[in-house]
Amino acid sequence: MGDWVFVCATSQLLPGETTVAWDGDTAILVVNYDGDFYAMEDKCSHEDFELSAGHFDGEEATIECALHGAKFDVRDGRPLCAPAYEPVVKFPVRVDETGIWTRDDRD
Repeated sequence: MGDWVFVCATSQLLPGETTVAWDGDTAILVVNYDGDFYAMEDKCSHEDFELSAGHFDGEEATIECALHGAKFDVRDGRPLCAPAYEPVVKFPVRVDETGIWTRDDRD
């Protein structure tokens, strides 16, 4: 399991905002949904395309892939509509006095 990767200070990621952090070669999309932080692989499970290029709905907790319109729940990565049927990989988030941290915890 890799080391934690610093994302940003909590003040730099306000509710409804997103950012991308890198753990080695893995792009991780981090979102602030109503003051809670969630992290997932920045890759649509339908096709290899960056979810960060799509629209994050800060009221519905969803991210929509800009390529084909697949939507995912940012809290658990589950797909909400076609053409995606597989969830997006989720990653842990840690928040401390220095800011937001995440990591690719796959073996």
